[in-house]
Amino acid sequence: MINYQTIVGTVISVTGNTVSVQLSDTVKSNSPIIDGVVYRIGQIGSFLKIPLGYCNLYGIVTQIGASAIPNNLLDKYIENGFDDLSNQQWLTMSLIGEQIGTRFERGVSQSPTTGDAVHLVTISDLKNIYSDYNQVSSINVGNISVSESLNAFLDLDKLVSRHFAILGSTGSGKSNAVGITLSSIIEKDFNRTRIIILDPHGEYNTVFKSHSAVFKIGNKQEEESLYVPYWALPFNELMSLFEAPISDLNRDYFRSKVVEYKIQGAKVNGIAIDSTLITADSPIPFSLKQLWFDLDDFERQTYNERGKPETKTKLLIKGDANKLVSNQYEPASTNNSKPFLNNLAKGILSFLDAIRLKLKDTRYDFLFNPGCYAPDLTGKVDKDINCLLESWLGTSKPIAIFDLSDVPSELMLSISGTLLNIAYDALFWGQNLNNGGKLQPLLIVLEEAHNYLHARENSIASRTVQRIAKEGRKYGVGLLLVTQRPSELDETVLSQCGTIIALRMNNNKDRGFVAAAIQDELKSLVDLLPSLRTGEAIISGEGVKIPSRIQFYKLPNAFKGADPSVSKQWGSSLSDNENAYKDLVTLWRNKKFELEE
Repeated sequence: MINYQTIVGTVISVTGNTVSVQLSDTVKSNSPIIDGVVYRIGQIGSFLKIPLGYCNLYGIVTQIGASAIPNNLLDKYIENGFDDLSNQQWLTMSLIGEQIGTRFERGVSQSPTTGDAVHLVTISDLKNIYSDYNQVSSINVGNISVSESLNAFLDLDKLVSRHFAILGSTGSGKSNAVGITLSSIIEKDFNRTRIIILDPHGEYNTVFKSHSAVFKIGNKQEEESLYVPYWALPFNELMSLFEAPISDLNRDYFRSKVVEYKIQGAKVNGIAIDSTLITADSPIPFSLKQLWFDLDDFERQTYNERGKPETKTKLLIKGDANKLVSNQYEPASTNNSKPFLNNLAKGILSFLDAIRLKLKDTRYDFLFNPGCYAPDLTGKVDKDINCLLESWLGTSKPIAIFDLSDVPSELMLSISGTLLNIAYDALFWGQNLNNGGKLQPLLIVLEEAHNYLHARENSIASRTVQRIAKEGRKYGVGLLLVTQRPSELDETVLSQCGTIIALRMNNNKDRGFVAAAIQDELKSLVDLLPSLRTGEAIISGEGVKIPSRIQFYKLPNAFKGADPSVSKQWGSSLSDNENAYKDLVTLWRNKKFELEE
């Protein structure tokens, strides 16, 4: 009797995993009541099943109405003037899995045939599917939209190892979905959870509080300050920091000098490495101040005899490498007599001046003056990069948050890319160690990924994320991409995400990129995205047993916005400081955020 109640139609044609169904004339209502529950027949995204002996095939409704009529039958109806269409309804379903006994699996081992009965999927059927999960490797993030009594579980192993993306417009509940997903992982209370969040707006600091170590630029507690030592940057990224033109020849000259000083740095720090393996990209400490000073000194030298460095003129002002003060020599004569200019100079004073200005700019202290990771003039450091990695990856907290809200916008690409590059390279080369990626996987969360992962851009951020997307699963490094503009992301990276979590999305171009990233037969579900409620999402891919429409739980701790409260600030009393704007200009000129006492 129950089976009879749930029959809705008959299979008319099968093409691959697409099934055309003619709804039965005996169905008395499009909203039947079964066991006290009201069901809607033929809603886009709803489930149907086809019993085949001991096996039930499950499918998802992708079309309904005239567009679902098979083409060969449609031609026949057109010839007959549509007379045969009276009282007939059609829908198309895509097969997604099968259930044998109580076990559900993705994919189908057999196909239905014409005449097979098609049934509604009831709440009890869904319970069988959604209750078949591994408690250890699954996380609960919300409820299935069709029934609040059904929990929505995601497969953690496949989420992390195969990468996943959370996509949605502003206000769709995207940040809440990220927070719930990560909170569900934390609640599993694994001993060695390891997650890194690149947070460009400083939103996550308040959400995970006791479960995270936050690294922020300018933090007064050194162990919580975000440092990215300049000597750990690849050479091209280091060069991109200095806004001054330099010829290819002089660029190679500067590269050779960097290698020379890194070889010296390896010696003074007792780093065990063959000097012939050291390149300008090697993460080895060296003193950029001393390199600047030596190159600057060579450019400024004058000689009593032309082309003879041993006849160097007397110093008028003795410089200081630490204070970035140049040596000053007797000025060269203008009438072809001594002192003579250094005719071996490279003509790179403007480039060296750009280096000096950057070294003096306090906004870049996290790069050029990175606390205990800053080399002295010989290149010796108090702490090497292993200590930096340990603070990031070896923290006792499950989450390390890199708060990038104070990183200058022109450096966002270089810094975010370098952070990722340092972490990934370390886990790649240490893959067989106990703290490597294979034995202790890492999940990297890229919040607002479109800000520093633009399509068709050859930045270190884009190159590193592409590398992680393509190779990371082999070495235990997974990605979570979070963005409101998937159309601005690199298509290669998005296509590597095994699970797509799509919340409300109004932009047609963005929906097109989501459609391109999910399996073909489910593309029609993308048309539902503009109508989703806040916090509701369509999940497709390897992280779920079947494509599902779910409602995420609500985070108890709301995200803290970075924007100032306009009404509050405008309503506050006026400052009595007479020198307010004088102080403002002083800070501007000295490139500092606080006045010296």
